[in-house]
Amino acid sequence: MRRFSSITTLLLIVLAIYWSFKATMPTYSEYVDMPKNEFSTDRALKHVEAISKQPHGVGFPAHTKVRNYIITALQELGLQTSIQEGYTAGDWGNLSKATNILARIKGSTNEKALVLLTHYDSSPHSSLGASDAGSGVATILESVRAFLSENKTPKNDIIILITDAEELGLNGADLFVREHPWAKEVGLILNFEARGSGGPSIMLMETNRGNKRLIEEFTKADVPFPIANSLAYSIYKLLPNDTDLTVFREDGDIEGFNFAFIGDHYDYHTVRDSYERLDKNTLAHQGSYLMPLLHHFSNADLSKVKSLSDYIYFNVPFFKLISYPFEWIWPMFILAVVLCICLLVFGVKKNKLDLIQLSKGFLPMLLTLLINGSIGYFAWSCLKWMYPSYQDMLHGFTYNGYTYITAFVLLSVAVCFYVYHKFKSIAVPDLLVAPLILWLFICGALSVYLNGASFFIIPVFALLAGLMVTINQKKPNPYLLVFLSLPALWIFSPFVKLFPVGLGLKLLVSVTVLTSLIFYLLLPVFGFYTKKNRLGFLSLILFLGCFISAHFNSGFTKDSAKPSSLSYVLDANTDSAQWATYDNVLIDWNAQYLGVSKKAPKKLTDKTISSKYSTGFTYVADAPKKAIPEPKIETTRDTVIGNERFLEICITPQRNVNRLEVFTNEIVLHSASVNKIELSDYFLENRRRGKLITHYVSNNEYTELELTFPKDARLVLTLYEASNDLLENSLFSVPERPENSIPMPFVLNDAVLLTKTITFE
Repeated sequence: MRRFSSITTLLLIVLAIYWSFKATMPTYSEYVDMPKNEFSTDRALKHVEAISKQPHGVGFPAHTKVRNYIITALQELGLQTSIQEGYTAGDWGNLSKATNILARIKGSTNEKALVLLTHYDSSPHSSLGASDAGSGVATILESVRAFLSENKTPKNDIIILITDAEELGLNGADLFVREHPWAKEVGLILNFEARGSGGPSIMLMETNRGNKRLIEEFTKADVPFPIANSLAYSIYKLLPNDTDLTVFREDGDIEGFNFAFIGDHYDYHTVRDSYERLDKNTLAHQGSYLMPLLHHFSNADLSKVKSLSDYIYFNVPFFKLISYPFEWIWPMFILAVVLCICLLVFGVKKNKLDLIQLSKGFLPMLLTLLINGSIGYFAWSCLKWMYPSYQDMLHGFTYNGYTYITAFVLLSVAVCFYVYHKFKSIAVPDLLVAPLILWLFICGALSVYLNGASFFIIPVFALLAGLMVTINQKKPNPYLLVFLSLPALWIFSPFVKLFPVGLGLKLLVSVTVLTSLIFYLLLPVFGFYTKKNRLGFLSLILFLGCFISAHFNSGFTKDSAKPSSLSYVLDANTDSAQWATYDNVLIDWNAQYLGVSKKAPKKLTDKTISSKYSTGFTYVADAPKKAIPEPKIETTRDTVIGNERFLEICITPQRNVNRLEVFTNEIVLHSASVNKIELSDYFLENRRRGKLITHYVSNNEYTELELTFPKDARLVLTLYEASNDLLENSLFSVPERPENSIPMPFVLNDAVLLTKTITFE
């Protein structure tokens, strides 16, 4: 019977883990006769397909085509559309001419409006933008169509805002918040985003105050598949990742919800962000959010969504979203500590706990934590050493990344089973004390430093219950103990996958450590297993199987292509040229230009334009000089008034360019504006590497600089003028990439880059 219960409880645990993932998303199925008032994934997919045929970043030919398609789609729904156009530099010093698309559904009152928000530009220069954010556009278009089919007038106005230049610095959102009269009427925003091409969509809130009212209203909307927790947003706020909604919160004090998916992160900002690779279940999940929220918030009182109070919240299968006030954090923690002390005293008095044995119980816990923590800490470094090409996936998540996650989970489990088998002489109640104290310490620290994670105390109460059962019963019901393990499995299992997928495989340490911590919470079940060593051996065999599978899938194919890069750099001052790449491991395609003469540049940032991860050129090689026209530089004003020098410069491209970046020497700028857009004092005081402005050029327009600085200062401007036309430029004969390679994202790529330095004494 014990052997049978061990097998069945293990199967139940595996099933519970599977369900913690399966229950998070709807399952897509093709519906031919979908009712008109329901969200149809198939109808939404048609929009995604139309939007993602070509890269459509700002300044690229398809950008206008996509904008016109969206305007037409809104007009076909019977909505009057308008555009808002203007220059903006946002908060990042990234200038562009943004063109926002707007439409409005009139409500029955003149109260606050609900905004449905996403963006339509793709990331420069190769991304097709099917997920980021064609999926957001499609979700909104299809949901609005379904909503309008009911011919009901909502209480609140509904504003559809499809912004531009989000990828360049949230510029479209900045333009709307600063200049559009509708911005003052907004009460709440629902923003749809993506950072991959699959996986569940996660709800994240943006609020300047408390989240109580937002959580209460979200719960009332009865979203069928909510994925949300207060830890995710606590971490999100610590990271440098922003969305359009951030601009509304920071500059307009307008709150809202983000809905973003991050699975299949390797497709993010690449040419593989395509219609074919967008997960249909994921798109269905986005629709499952918007439809109930659209119905609810279009009739809710949006003037009352602000609150000074915060809620802890998290989702679990069957119960959807669970929330409770922050005020409960410390009472719940204190209650857990008191219960722990009471159980320890009770167990010792009842001779079910032995102080020496429970002290020994710390040894397997600390040993497994040390071993698994070390494995996870060095895992990514070892993988990059074994497979150097992984370094060229700048987001840090490989095509076989899910296999690695599974492999290191299994290895961690193997270590835990094997080590605890060596301490099988310790009774189960004594084994549970060490994990209980560790988890109480973790929860106490989180309550102080990361209180959004305070719901971690819930599985600790289950562990306390497990300790009570094992103290009171010599042979406790194993299925009861499995039931008590469900909070740990349902709450923590998704995090094992979430952290390395969202933040890269450098966080494999989170996989091994969190797997160990979950294992400790399952000790009321696993402690009674008599053949832990066999389960450890089985886990080790499965780990080896996964690792071997990952090895055989570590190469690059048409469907899992290697990112590669090549640029031509012409220094107009020295009249010399170089080939340059960001690749750590070259492929034949770019190796033919860099060859055996390749060398590391003088500096990692030498003659390179800024990039998302501060990536610099890895190799350069001499190149033949080509007749690349220099930009026309005119000084239209140079005046000294008092102690200040006023300088106006107009830079006009003499070829088709996509980007102009301007750097200065170390000089104090009293003021600066670009194309009449004034740069903030904060930006000027905190410029990195002397960056003044990045201008993402549309229609080859000029760049006009107006600078004020001390009259005796020496100003040096360095210009980086780039066009993403290396493969099409008639001056070059660079062939297309092979099928097993794609343009490397996040860096200047397939580019002709001209650099020029100008000095003003």
